[in-house]
Amino acid sequence: MPEELVLRNTLSRSLEPFEALEPGHVRMYTCGPTVYNYVHIGNLRTFLFEDVLRRTLRLFGYRVTQVMNLTDVDDKTIRGAREAGLGLREYTDRFIEAFFEDMDTLRAERAEHYPRATDYIPQMVRLIQRLTEKGHTYRAEGSIYFRISTFPGYGKLSGIRPGSTLAGARIDADEYEKDDARDFVLWKAPKPGEPSWDTDLGPGRPGWHVECSAMSMDLLGETFDIHTGAIDNIFPHHENEIAQSEGATGKPFVRYWLHAEHLIVEGQKMAKSAGNFFTLRDLLERGHDPVTIRYLLISVPYRQKLNFTFDGLHAAGQALERIANTLRRLDNTPPAGGAGDLELETVEGFRKELRNALGDDLNTARALGALHTLLRSVNTALDGGGISEPIRHRLDEALAEADSVLGILPPDAGASQADEEITRLIEERAAARKARDFARADAIRDQLAARGIVLEDTAHGTVWHRRGRS
Repeated sequence: MPEELVLRNTLSRSLEPFEALEPGHVRMYTCGPTVYNYVHIGNLRTFLFEDVLRRTLRLFGYRVTQVMNLTDVDDKTIRGAREAGLGLREYTDRFIEAFFEDMDTLRAERAEHYPRATDYIPQMVRLIQRLTEKGHTYRAEGSIYFRISTFPGYGKLSGIRPGSTLAGARIDADEYEKDDARDFVLWKAPKPGEPSWDTDLGPGRPGWHVECSAMSMDLLGETFDIHTGAIDNIFPHHENEIAQSEGATGKPFVRYWLHAEHLIVEGQKMAKSAGNFFTLRDLLERGHDPVTIRYLLISVPYRQKLNFTFDGLHAAGQALERIANTLRRLDNTPPAGGAGDLELETVEGFRKELRNALGDDLNTARALGALHTLLRSVNTALDGGGISEPIRHRLDEALAEADSVLGILPPDAGASQADEEITRLIEERAAARKARDFARADAIRDQLAARGIVLEDTAHGTVWHRRGRS
């Protein structure tokens, strides 16, 4: 049996052993992007935490049904489309495509469902009608609002309770200031220049909060296992989701709430005005490797604030080079004829530590540390008596298991044949050395060194690796 998976539930403010509502099957909703622009690295940090969570659940034997919404109608998308002179669908399509490109580049797995808000208007209308039937709504100036005084549990996720001085106060914006507990809009009256839908509620468009409740319950059921997002989603967005979902159904909405901490850049809040606002595309244009970016973004456990620095990105690149070099060396070294110097207990100990680390509320730093410790043992064994074929097979399984969650190992790790030109030059150098043409052999070594390729002559032949880079 796998080790226990424990997650920190924002709702209970405590660590809880995870148990799925349906044995063996996890239903999970993750707040996706608002597709009015390219996602920034703070968004990507949250999306990669959710990717690691999804992969960890599978490691622990669960089948996962994940829903990630695409918010394509709200104040931001409408404003962006208007400024671009485009229809809402045409405008948001380009950023949805860019989002998938970014996620694929960072090796994030695809969710099972990516509902667009504009495709779920009927479900939103029905949810608002249910709330109206139960006395939770009122109309004002053509819009429909949720009256938070009708839901006694309001504030149980965030700890923010409505104040008596705000009785009857309401707010129309999709996003608003922290601690501003007011009645929130479910259905917005039509405005000139904004998209609207003719429905049984009258013409208008949905508020942002109702979108997620309608889509999640339609695809996952009225009660499901996990809802995730960044900590700035806790209030008001997730608090409002609970109120409108449970107000309509009378059932618990979500059993486990998980929230990722903020990303800051060089110790400061990320902001365009500060010149420290980066998208994935910005970093790729600077020449940074996407797997290095993934490594850095998952290297700090999700509930800790991540300080993104370019020194840290450089260090992540060096860490990945060390991993790749060890795996390349492993691939180019024949199995030991005897027992070898890597023990089965070392490999199995790593597998246990990997599961314990990830089971400890997704402690990715501990999991990565365990991987580096294992690879140091691999290098030590290769320096000595080598690694036997049976142990090598178990090692390959362990590394594949680690990569199934972390997603940072190079494809075909260690295979020098992946670069045919380097292989050809190494073979040419070996032939030159055999012919005692040492000038030519040295020239080839220098040629490769100029390209960042370092050669290591071993008893089993020449192994190469790249010098560390960011």
